[in-house]
Amino acid sequence: MIPLQAVSLKSQSVGFTTALPPLSLYIHIPWCVKKCPYCDFNSHEAKGAPSQGEGRIAADLENQYIAALIRDLEMALPQIWGRKVYTVFFGGGTPSLLSGAGVAAILRQVRMLLPLSGDAEITLEANPGTVEADKFAAFRDAGVNRLSMGIQSFNDEHLNALGRVHSADQAKAAIAIAQRHFDNINLDLMYALPDQTLDQALQDVKTALSFGPQHLSAYHLTLEPNTLFHRNPPSLPDDDASADMQQSIERLLAEHGYQHYETSAFAQANRRSKHNLNYWKFGDYLGIGAGAHSKISFHDKILRQARHKQPQAYMQQVGLGAPVQTESAVSRDELPFEFMMNALRLNEGFEPALFCERTSLSLVAIQRELLVAEKRGLLQRDISSIKPTLQGQRFLNDLLEIFLKDKS
Repeated sequence: MIPLQAVSLKSQSVGFTTALPPLSLYIHIPWCVKKCPYCDFNSHEAKGAPSQGEGRIAADLENQYIAALIRDLEMALPQIWGRKVYTVFFGGGTPSLLSGAGVAAILRQVRMLLPLSGDAEITLEANPGTVEADKFAAFRDAGVNRLSMGIQSFNDEHLNALGRVHSADQAKAAIAIAQRHFDNINLDLMYALPDQTLDQALQDVKTALSFGPQHLSAYHLTLEPNTLFHRNPPSLPDDDASADMQQSIERLLAEHGYQHYETSAFAQANRRSKHNLNYWKFGDYLGIGAGAHSKISFHDKILRQARHKQPQAYMQQVGLGAPVQTESAVSRDELPFEFMMNALRLNEGFEPALFCERTSLSLVAIQRELLVAEKRGLLQRDISSIKPTLQGQRFLNDLLEIFLKDKS
């Protein structure tokens, strides 16, 4: 963790001389019907709220949490005063457990408190369970204009292995319902699942393509610390089989006109995720809700913040006027890695000027690292872009480590 300290503009501080980056709003909804064994996100089973299939959290809990979100946003306003918000993202957990009225109440307050761009992308993550799908029209009426659906697989055996609470048929039905109300939909898929074959992985993608979604995300299943799968690992495809799946999925999606623009993201023309692009281009974001993270730039520093993680503790701390649990300033030495950790996820890389604009540093500050990455065949650059090679995309962690300062 970066220690929070006062920094002098003449020494190691970040001295911005250009305009502040675009700003996004992230809203975290921490509850889900059931905690999946692979999930390391800040999500909590809503005990006593929904049972399987009920599809929402208890009304009094929803109202209490929404009040806390709005108060949290009000307290954060001085840090972002006057800045336009270009994207809003409801993440979780399972945001579709909220009622349509609840989402509408949140967005109504967002519009009252913030200068929200007229064409703002407003995304809500949704579970494809039957009851959640029944609320899609209400989410659209509330102002949501992009739906991100956590499908993961269209194979019932794999869904069961992943601990998902929906079936393949429910997923297909939910997509059909969503398409009646939204013209901008993302489908999340996972591959390298327990005992999954290459043909099964490709069949999942083919089924998703049959719906013609505007955006697809294909994630490699990884065993993250503090998850049930990490403690009790399932039988997974080996590295060679997983690589075959990845490359075959990429070829299949390219054949269907999807642009592979980020490590795990594929989009039809002009349908890239604006919210995630802002993260990857080292833009700013205010995160409200339990466990939400923020990155906020000022003219003399960049702050990172994290809210209290446990929902009840978060709501209590909001009531006390202290939703932020940790806050730290990003030092000049850490800026190159912080920037690269995001921007090098983009297969097309970034314009050199963007590094200077978002960090206030010259490319001279990373000249040695750029040369090392080039010599190792992980990076390529010219006057217009700096981007990972195909090898750099495949071994992104190795590429990023080059820009990580030795903490010793």
